[in-house]
Amino acid sequence: MFDESLALLHERVDESATVLDVGGWARPLARADWVLDLMPYESRGMLGHDGDPRQERFSLDTWITRDLCDRKPWPFSDGQFDFAVCSHTLEDLRDPVWVCSELQRVARAGYIEVPSRLEEQSWEVQGPWVGWGHHHWLIDVAPKGISFVFKPHILGGLPGSAFPAGFAELLSAPDRRQTLWWEEAFDFAERLFYEPEDLNAYLKEFVSTNLHRLPERRGGLAGHGRELISRMRAAARARSG
Repeated sequence: MFDESLALLHERVDESATVLDVGGWARPLARADWVLDLMPYESRGMLGHDGDPRQERFSLDTWITRDLCDRKPWPFSDGQFDFAVCSHTLEDLRDPVWVCSELQRVARAGYIEVPSRLEEQSWEVQGPWVGWGHHHWLIDVAPKGISFVFKPHILGGLPGSAFPAGFAELLSAPDRRQTLWWEEAFDFAERLFYEPEDLNAYLKEFVSTNLHRLPERRGGLAGHGRELISRMRAAARARSG
C-alpha cells in the first residue's frame, strides 16, 4: 500500500473498527482483523507487511483461505466490516468485477489500490515486455468508480500503444498507482471494445496524451531524464509522421 494511504487509513479508521484485507497474502495489512486470500496464513508476508508485523490484529483463526473469484459469496454477512482494503490484487484476478461486488456487500467503506496505466503500459517494467507479466487488466479509476479492460495481446505490438523503455523509471510513487476511497458503494464494470479501432484508440490516445504531459507536470528532471524525454518525443514525432 502507498505509504501516504497507509497513514491516512490509520487516521480515518477508528481502533474499534473491524477491518478486512482482501488479497493481502504477499503483503498483509497488520491493522486488518480478517484476511481473505487464496494462499495460507503460514506463508504470508513474502513482500513484507503494510504496518508493523509485530502488531498483526488478524490470526490463523481470522485468515480465510479460498478462491476470491469462485462466484460463491464470501463467508461474511452483509456489512460485517467497517472497512475493507484491497491493495494490488484486482489486477491479478480473473474476475475483479465479482470481487468488487463482494467488497461492497461485506463492507461499508474501503480502499482500493491498483497499478496506474502509466506503469502498466510501459515497456520493461518487469522484463522485456509491456507492464507486469502476471497482470490481466488495464484499470481506470475515476472519483466514483473503477473499470477494467482485459489486457490485450496487441499491447506493445501495436505502434504507439506503450510507453518506451525507461519511461516507467521516471514515474513518482503516486504516478505508479491509482487509489479509490469509497463509502457505501462505488461503480465498477468491465469495459468492452467491439471494434478494433476503438481498442486501438483507447491504448494509443492514453500514451500520446501522457507522453508529453507527464514531464511538465513533474518537472525538475535530471540530465538522464531530460535525454530520455527528448528521445521519447522524437520517437513519438516519427510515429505520427
